[in-house]
Amino acid sequence: MIGERDVAAIARLFGDPARARILMALADGRALAASVLADEAGVSPSATSAHLAQLREANLVVVEQSGRHRYHRLARPEVAEALEALATLAPTQPIRSLRQHTRAAALRNARTCYDHLAGRAGVEVTAALVERGALETTDGVPDTRRREGDALSAPLPDHPYRLGQEAEPVLDALGVDLDQLRAQPSRRPLLRFCLDWSEQRHHLGGRLGAALLNALLEREWVRPTHRRRVLDLTDPGARALHDKLGL
Repeated sequence: MIGERDVAAIARLFGDPARARILMALADGRALAASVLADEAGVSPSATSAHLAQLREANLVVVEQSGRHRYHRLARPEVAEALEALATLAPTQPIRSLRQHTRAAALRNARTCYDHLAGRAGVEVTAALVERGALETTDGVPDTRRREGDALSAPLPDHPYRLGQEAEPVLDALGVDLDQLRAQPSRRPLLRFCLDWSEQRHHLGGRLGAALLNALLEREWVRPTHRRRVLDLTDPGARALHDKLGL
């Protein structure tokens, strides 16, 4: 015989503020490391591990192994749907301190990945290059979403992209001389791509990605901050990326 659903057991898991922040950080389908979730939740790594253990036991979260690293994601779409339903009922919370704007959030917005642009800014610029014809996909998938078999948070050994017919004018508008870049002798590939760890989409690397970030820095469209790897998108940069890439 099967009794009623134990709604209270699941409600208790959603009801803890730290666990709720962990679940909300995963609600867009990304898989994140425990260290990142600790920053998102604002609790210690040990407390985060305890929360994740409870969420895994309840089958709300599962672990994905990638090399030596473990990434956590929501176990099924229904968990995200439940979060969205609760969010429509929940009151908004005021920002009470600068600490609430965490380094994790800043890293997700814009950061360096070695010598190229990553985070939300990196994947949005890469997606715009595809939309504007500067890059083309070669596998029939029309965008920069994660492909089956892509390792999390790693450069792609093989990528489904090539330069498009509009590469020269689009990149020139961003400050990158494609002919000059091609003429420079280098063993490093012109095009390389990473699966962005925070956005779970591809961002541009290789010599072209490095040249593009250099151009953005030289024009002061982005600038370094005192936080390691974190970049700020400047107001002129935001206007320029809107004008030239539609962002």
